[in-house]
Amino acid sequence: MTLRIQEKNEFRYVDEGTGEVLLLLHGLFGALSNWEEVIAEFSTRYRVVIPLLPIYDMPLLKAGVPGLVSFVEEFLAEINLLEPCTVLGNSLGGHIALVYALQNPARVARLVLTGSSGLFEDGMGGSFPKRGNYAYVQEKVAYTFYDPIVATQELVDEVFSVTNSNAKCLRIISIARSAQRHNLSKELSRIKAPTLLVWGLNDTITPPVVAHEFHRLLPNSALRFLDHCGHAPMMERPAEFNRLLTHFLQTTASLAS
Repeated sequence: MTLRIQEKNEFRYVDEGTGEVLLLLHGLFGALSNWEEVIAEFSTRYRVVIPLLPIYDMPLLKAGVPGLVSFVEEFLAEINLLEPCTVLGNSLGGHIALVYALQNPARVARLVLTGSSGLFEDGMGGSFPKRGNYAYVQEKVAYTFYDPIVATQELVDEVFSVTNSNAKCLRIISIARSAQRHNLSKELSRIKAPTLLVWGLNDTITPPVVAHEFHRLLPNSALRFLDHCGHAPMMERPAEFNRLLTHFLQTTASLAS
């Protein structure tokens, strides 16, 4: 599907469908396209909103989890989206969703986290990036998924181009380090919103033990695992991800209203 990207001031975003709002947040190397199958499935019944996070071009001093949370708050104010919504986050996007929920509890009806950072992740931040080494980048991108076929050439080319820019690399490293420092274990008990955790059993970046820890610390959470699936279930197992999301949205509808 071709995504219709809207622009308002400095914000670029997808805004499809009408109804209850699903706010989708992508990860560090993510893009709006990561959520294509979710948009296709849910924009017929919900309003699906996805901001393009300014990971590669935000001011370096703000390049971290708090800066990205502020960006999301400013974006929602800009498009005048003030009602409580269901916030979905993958990887770093999950981390941003959690901090946003802690700072704006009345604005979050539900949370859906998949491969979220915030407790632990074995990301690209440490050994990464090696500039100009295509094979290394290819291997790292494939490592995100259970099935390396999901790491398309287009995806690898995109990440490779990012790693060849000093300015972008500096921001990635700054954000990755901020995510590792910004551990939420002592704060998660304050989040009362119904939360669905969807995790790949073969996730090597935020392994299943991380999902169990999120489940233990989030008081109102349900945990579902998908087999033969890595760090981005909505990309690698979209039909199953959408089925779990549909069930969660339906069963928590009365709690979220």
